[in-house]
Amino acid sequence: MTHPKISGAILAGGLSTRMGGNDKGLLPFNGVRLYQHIATQLQPQVHELLINANRNLAIYQQGGYPIIPDIIADFSGPLAGMLAVLKRALNEWVIFVPCDVPHFPKDLVEKLWRYKQNAWAAYAHDCERAHPTLVLMHRSLIPRLESYLALGDRKVMFFMQMIKAKAVYFPHPDAFTNLNTPEAYHHLESPHWEPLQESA
Repeated sequence: MTHPKISGAILAGGLSTRMGGNDKGLLPFNGVRLYQHIATQLQPQVHELLINANRNLAIYQQGGYPIIPDIIADFSGPLAGMLAVLKRALNEWVIFVPCDVPHFPKDLVEKLWRYKQNAWAAYAHDCERAHPTLVLMHRSLIPRLESYLALGDRKVMFFMQMIKAKAVYFPHPDAFTNLNTPEAYHHLESPHWEPLQESA
């Protein structure tokens, strides 16, 4: 790696409303849970791996990674998870990947680092649309993110624009396909959609 030590975080803290409330990170995918598939892809690119989750914590803990719940306890969206992780990460830079983007680029970290220039954050763009939850951020952004969330704002892209985050282009839209709905999950995984049971 040609960059300093970078922490990695999988964002699995949402309510998954479009997936019928099923915890997306725990869905079966290629023989493992979806978050484990993401972890296998992300771990070679980072020096530390964390999981942001707010439900089924005991199940996530079985994976052996540190579990970081949101500090703001109202399911405030990806930015709340990012804030919690930034506060706990060991390294100054943190890369975030949602738990529902199983085929994200294997050079995601390297390319975001290489093309971020002087920005304190850089996010993926597939040349058609932005993917601001696949983002490399510096921990110095914590105060600005705290202030943004304290005002009740939740939109990730608006925050990226506010901090002048750099868009880094990956000309592979399929790499950013996300499993937001049962239909998308069916298409990428199998015709037999059987969500793993959630813990009580």
